[in-house]
This record gives sequence, C-alpha cells and structure tokens, in this order.
Amino acid sequence: MAVHERGGERREPARRDSGLRRRAALAAGALAATGLLSALVPAPDAHAAQARARAQVPAAAQAPAPATATATTAKSTPGALPAPTGPHAVGTVTRHLVDTARKDPWKPERGDRQVTISLFYPADHEESSAAPHMDPSAAAHFGSARGAGSFNYHVRPDAADWASTRTHARVDAPVARGSRSLPVVLYSAGLGDPRTWNTGLAEELASRGYVVVTVDHPYDSSEVRLASGELAESVLPSLAGAPVTEVDATIRRAVKARVDDTRFVLDTLGSAQWRRGLPRGLGDAMDLRHVGMAGQSAGGFTAAQALHDDRRLKAGINMDGQMDFPLPDSTGSNLSTVAREGVDRPFLLLGSDGPGAADNRASWASFRQHSRGRQTELTMAGAAHGTYTDGVSLLPALARQGALSEEELRQNIGTVRPERAVAATRAYVVAFFDRFLKGRDGRLLDGPSPRFPEMRFRDAPAS
Repeated sequence: MAVHERGGERREPARRDSGLRRRAALAAGALAATGLLSALVPAPDAHAAQARARAQVPAAAQAPAPATATATTAKSTPGALPAPTGPHAVGTVTRHLVDTARKDPWKPERGDRQVTISLFYPADHEESSAAPHMDPSAAAHFGSARGAGSFNYHVRPDAADWASTRTHARVDAPVARGSRSLPVVLYSAGLGDPRTWNTGLAEELASRGYVVVTVDHPYDSSEVRLASGELAESVLPSLAGAPVTEVDATIRRAVKARVDDTRFVLDTLGSAQWRRGLPRGLGDAMDLRHVGMAGQSAGGFTAAQALHDDRRLKAGINMDGQMDFPLPDSTGSNLSTVAREGVDRPFLLLGSDGPGAADNRASWASFRQHSRGRQTELTMAGAAHGTYTDGVSLLPALARQGALSEEELRQNIGTVRPERAVAATRAYVVAFFDRFLKGRDGRLLDGPSPRFPEMRFRDAPAS
C-alpha cells in the first residue's frame, strides 16, 4: 500500500497489519427528534412512523431554502468554544490524505479514498490568529438544509453563522519546546457529523500534552473539503424512505469505512517521511507506542471496533454510541463483532441520560461481558446525545437568538448545565488517557467524585 498526501510529492510504502441508531434520523427527516439510527432503522410500523416523523419536521428542514432566503436576514452567532485549561498553547494543522490501496467505498467511480485529518498539539505561544472552527465552505453547507447543523441539531437552515466561530489553536505553530513522547489520540465524530464537531475536547487534550488527530469520513460526514477544494457532501440524506435492508447495508458500510479510514490514518502516522512534513518538531514528538482513540455516537462505535481490529490502539472511549446494527447478520445477531467479543485493553463508556439512552444497553452490556481489559461505564445525569459534542457549547446562544427552540435545545444537549457538561467530559476523558497512555493515575476513575456529582458509575470499577 502507498500513502500519498494530496498536494505533496511524498510517497512511502506503509503497512496495514448503533448512539448509532439515534443518529439515523438524518435520512428519515426526523434527525432532530431522535438522533440518526432510530429513524433510519424504524420499528415494525416503520413506514407509518417515518411518515409521522416527517410530518413533524418543519418544511424548511425538509427542503433547501430558496437562494434568496437569507440575503437580507442577519444570521445568529453560535456560542464560543470554551478555552482549553491545560498548561500548553495549542497548534493545529490539516492534511489531505489519499489511500491508494482502496477505492472510495461510497463513490468508487471517484477513485482512491481520500481522508482529511486535523492535528491538534501542544505548541509554543505565538501571536498568529486562531484557526476557524470550520472552513467557510464547509460551514455554509453544515448550516444548510442538507447539513448536519440542520438535520442533526435542529438549527433552522441558513440561520446560523457557523463560519464565525474560532478555535483557540494557531495554524502551523511549532510544537511546544521540550515536547517529546506525546501520546496520540484519534477522534471520530458521530454519523453525519464533521471532524470539527468536538474541537473543544481536542484542544483540551492537546493543551495537556497529547497529539489529537481528528478524522473526517467523506460522504458520511456532513461535508468534507477535499484537497481540490471540492466539497464532498454526505450521502446519508438520500436514504430518506429507504427500506430497512438498504439502511442496514449502509450502516455496516459506514462502520467498515470508518474503521478502514482509522487504520489508514494509523499507517500514515507511522510513516517517518510523512511526519517530516508536519510543523517543526511535531513529527518527532509523537509517541506512536501509546495511541488511543475516542469518538461520539458512531465515532464511539468506530473507536471500539478499531480497538478490536487493530492492536496499535491501546485504549478507547465511546461517548454514547451504540455498537449494533438494524438487522441480524449470518450469526443471527444484530451485535457487532466488538460487542459480541469485547476487547482486551482499557475502555471507557460515557453514556447519556435521555430517552434514547436505552438503545445502548444491549450492545454495551454484551461488550462489557466479553471484554477482558479494564472497563468503566458512566452516565452523565441530564445529558442528551449531543452533550458530548461542541453542540453543548455552541447551541445555547443560537437558541437564545431563536435559531432553534428551547425544546429542541433540550433534545440536543439535555438539561445538564453546559459548563458542567464540558468540565465533566474533559475531566474523565483526560483522566482515562492519562492513566492508560501516560501512566498517571489521578484516581478519578476509581469511583464517584464530589467534584462531579453529575457522573454516575454504572457499577464499581474492578480493582
């Protein structure tokens, strides 16, 4: 297999050794109410349920708005991403990769699979301006009627100025002086979400001495700007009204593509030649002996499945993602192989407290039963599916400006106070990776903490 970075000349041989159900509402046009898989994968009265769901979605969310709809209308401004709290400033860089060993699984006629990644890392303080949260063209699509801002998070199409949000990271900043042996964490977003949709968490980890690699999955992610400048739009909205068998095949294809993307990114990170093209000092500072992965929703499923399939990953986190499929496979099970077989390395399950939380139980219970590594499961009281994303920080301001209703906001991020949700998520994610990638144990994972009363352990962690 060859690894090729689009726009460069470097080539080097490299080796290759469902929360999901609640996201399927994207294709059914009811994403706002249930999250993706439950509407793509309806109950036995599927068609009637889908019709009711579509009837409840405002017309503006079902069809693209007229081109002139926002010409004279001021857009609402999302909230700010919370600043990272670690001792380091944060740098970032984006790279467009091409896997010459694999055709695109969604559009094979387009040729080799392209994957876009961003890296966040501890950096020297610089006076350069902070990077945007989203590329302008991606931000425009994200907020349109066919983008995840509308379908996944209830924001009225073209009502929000998603391009106005800034990160706290400096583009191409040199790695922090003295950095060495920085553990690496890969991140995969929810089905239909872009890689940018947990930048706040990525920056927090980077500020605490990690290299975080956020991975976009073209034609699954809401939109991905490719190296050519072309925007690869998600194929998922086209599944509206599709039969369950087609949806099942799509979900399985999505998970396989995500895991394959993850393994390709690991291959690329392992290329010394490729790392030499990163900002000064970054390539040499990465410790590829200590690599973990986290994800939200389908990204959490991806993290678990990738850990199951690839031993280069040493620890993983699933934030509110199911690990099963709509229909049984040849074994008669809906469960994924990772849910049926578990993993033998540390894993953290972070769950929500909303009406859809029960969707996780079967796959999570099987996963824990069959896993042999250290397993911890917590639920955040008052959390909803989107609490574990940047939505918890960005959406409340939009609701105050009328870009979505207070009830829609509650469906997205629950009733937990946003600042508490951010603090708790950051604390447990950092504590987990500190323990299992850095060997630093602050004991936060040992049991309930008065610092975070909203976090409930499902049972006492094994000693």
